[in-house]
Amino acid sequence: MTKALIIIDTQDSFFETDYWQDKDFGVFKNNLTSLISHFTTTKQPIVKVLHSREDAIGSPFNPSSGLVKPMDFLPQQFSKVFYKSVHNAFTDTGLENWLRRNQIDTLVITGIRTEQCCETTARVAFDLGFKVEFVTDATLTFDMICPTTDIQYSTSDIQAKTNLVLANRFASIRGHSDY
Repeated sequence: MTKALIIIDTQDSFFETDYWQDKDFGVFKNNLTSLISHFTTTKQPIVKVLHSREDAIGSPFNPSSGLVKPMDFLPQQFSKVFYKSVHNAFTDTGLENWLRRNQIDTLVITGIRTEQCCETTARVAFDLGFKVEFVTDATLTFDMICPTTDIQYSTSDIQAKTNLVLANRFASIRGHSDY
């Protein structure tokens, strides 16, 4: 079994969104740094995926913003970097081919946002035949208000929902300390 750490959308763009919240960032950063250290020490691949939308004029996710780059705490070198323009890391990126060419069969999913790009990537990876380990405490999301009910959901509510819908279906749920 060959694993790769997949770091999704952990990029400066998020600092400039109207929904950015600092409250869980420190824990996320520490947990992801721990995983990076483990994968570096064990010489396993670390893949960075960045969200980039040229059609998103004025957005921090447009490459012209200068913000489509890894957050400063991440290493400068990755085994491979991919750019995506949709919610999963596979569509039109070449990620699947690269993983298969490198005989990687297990993906360790981390990054921003838990319930969007991370969860979507986990589902697609499973459908493509990869084993998926979803490291929830090395993903980050933000409190949200449901537009149809006005109920506020905390980050822990959202992450618990992600664990519920992924576990024993699409992924095994892990913590950073499992590595």
